[in-house]
Order: sequence, then structure tokens, then C-alpha cells
Amino acid sequence: MRSVIHTATRFSAAFFSSQFSRKSTSLFSAASIHLRKMAHYLTELRGRPNATDYRVYLKTSDGKYISPFHDIPLYVADEQECGVPPKKFKTNEILFNMVVEVPRWSNAKMEIATKEPLNPIKQDVKKGKLRYVANIFPHKGYIWNYGALPQTWEDPSHTDKATMCCGDNDPIDVCEIGSKVCVTGQVIQVKVLGILALIDEGETDWKVIAINKEDPDASSLNSVEDVRKIKPGHLEATVDWFKKYKVPDGKPENQFAFNGQFKDKDFAIEVIKSTHSYWKALVMRKKMKSDEIVCQNTSLCESPFKCSDAEASTVVEAAAEYGEPLPVPSEGKIVFNVFQYFYKLHDFVNFVSILQWTNGTSSQSKRSLTLCSVISEEGRKGQKNARSQ
Repeated sequence: MRSVIHTATRFSAAFFSSQFSRKSTSLFSAASIHLRKMAHYLTELRGRPNATDYRVYLKTSDGKYISPFHDIPLYVADEQECGVPPKKFKTNEILFNMVVEVPRWSNAKMEIATKEPLNPIKQDVKKGKLRYVANIFPHKGYIWNYGALPQTWEDPSHTDKATMCCGDNDPIDVCEIGSKVCVTGQVIQVKVLGILALIDEGETDWKVIAINKEDPDASSLNSVEDVRKIKPGHLEATVDWFKKYKVPDGKPENQFAFNGQFKDKDFAIEVIKSTHSYWKALVMRKKMKSDEIVCQNTSLCESPFKCSDAEASTVVEAAAEYGEPLPVPSEGKIVFNVFQYFYKLHDFVNFVSILQWTNGTSSQSKRSLTLCSVISEEGRKGQKNARSQ
């Protein structure tokens, strides 16, 4: 038994090492400097990664600070220096800007801070602790580049006619299914392919399915049906992930409108149009309560919340200086549980090489160990039955 445990452990360590080294350059090397340059936009890092003061601010290529929520145009064709994009929707426009919040395969729950000046990207905090999503077998972290469409807003005071639920008070979410792993704060141009309606604790939380226009498969993907043909399993995995990702935290499985079926591209664009109109109304309000979304911006000439470049610089300068990353807290460490690979074969009952990767809060670890015990017991029963036959 000891040799089996040792072999399985070595397999787990080697597998993780290869996966980590393969992705570490794209995911983490940019964090070693405090300024990252990407097409059209720069990101400036403040605070310490893996700490509550960590922030990713965005700026233009000429160094002017902006809000990724309000200053980056929704439609690529509408990019301009000043002014809210026109009310008319361009039916021939298929490219949207997407702000990447969470790179594929990572676990830290990064998001646009809608209630902070200039809306930097930060890691979500709950009860004083940084939030990480668990690894829901067989998935590792977020299974797409996850982010948001700028200049959209799911209005919590509006009840959607299709879902009969109100909005979740955030920009509309995007799952980018291309092959490239992006970085937090990266702005990419995407084609919208379809949409999923998640009902999250009674709120409508739309999930747009999109593809980076630079992806090798982008020219072949134009609809949800194309995704089913060219990337089989992606849509099913997306539903499975959203259904279960809160279960390790002790919450029930999420529900969906339309029985979990994806709506097509045209439907998705109509949803985006409506959330864009709610955003326009938001940034044009004359007054705002202290607990509402911060609409500070540097480019929307008609918005009462437009600020000067100097005022925007003051916001960033007040943030903590960039520092070296802190160790990942125990709540975010990846815990390996070696499960039963040959379950149906009733072989290697106690330790074999399927990996269940979870973020290691104590409760998640206990649940994982309990599950491991259950599977092992079932395997022992199966092996006993096999011998008796």
C-alpha cells in the first residue's frame, strides 16, 4: 500500500509541476513588474498580489488612467477619445471589447471593483478573506478567460422579461473560450457566439460565450452550434462549472433560465444592447448615493462624473505601492486528493491517479477527504464483489 501511495503522490506532483511550469510564464511573470503593456492599454499594478490591497489599474497607451468599466468602449468600432457611444446599435459590428479579470486555469476571484474610484480590478473579499473558486472535478480553476464587457450593467432594479429576475448590479460577464491564456487587465476583442442565463441567488447573471478574434478558430466559430461542432464539450463543461462552483462553499447548485440551454448569438446581442442602455443611464445620473456604483471616468464628456487626468492620477497615487507577492493564504492553496482512476475496474482502490483539485479551505478539504473515503469504500466493495464472482 505504501508503494501505491508513493507512486500516486509522485504522479500528482509531477503532473502539477508540468502544468504549473507550462502556464506560470503567461500567468505570473507579468506580476514581477508593476507595469504591463498590451495593445491599446497598459495595466499598472498596485499593492501586493495575494493581499487585499492588490489592484490592477488601467491606462491608455499614452499613460492616461481610465476606468475599465466606463472608459473602454463596448464596441470596437466605437473607440473614441470622448463621448458616450451612439445610441444606435451597429448591426454589422461583431467585435466587442472584453476586459479579462480572471485568466484561464487560475482560482483567484478577480473582478472589476465597481464601487471604487476608477474601478480597478481587485480580488474579491468575503468576511475579510480573499476569495478563490474551488476546483470542481474535472475542472481546474476558471475554465475560460473570464471577464466583462465594458459599458454594460445588469440593472438590479430591472426585472428581465425572459428570466423574471432582476440584474446582479455588475457588468455583463464573458467566458472567452479561445486557446490562449490571457492576463488580468488585458483587453481583447471578441466575437459573441451565444449566451447562458445563470440565476444566481435569485438574480439574473448573464454569461456571454465569446471567442478572441485572434484565436486560430475564430474564423470558424460564429454560433453556439459551431462551438458544439468545433469545440465539443465546451458548452456542457460551462453549464457544469456554473452549476457546481459554489457547492464546495456549502451552497446549493446554481439554477438556470431556459433549462440551462444556451441562447443564440442574436439573442445574446439583444441582451448586450439592453445592458449597454442601462449603463448609459447609470453614467448620466445627476446624483449618486454613497453605496452605489462609482461612475468616475475620464472620457465621457457628457457624464457628470467625468474627472480630469490629474484627479485620476491622484486616485492611483493614493493606492498602495506595488510590492512582491505574498504567499498564497491557506484558503487559496491547491490541495491534491488522489482519487480512484480505475474505479470501474476495481483496481488501485485507495490511491490512484485522478486528481481532484480544490482550493484548500478547511471545510473544502474535509469534504474532499470525505468524498475520497466514500469512493475508496465503494471501490473496496466492488473489489470484494469482483473476487466473489
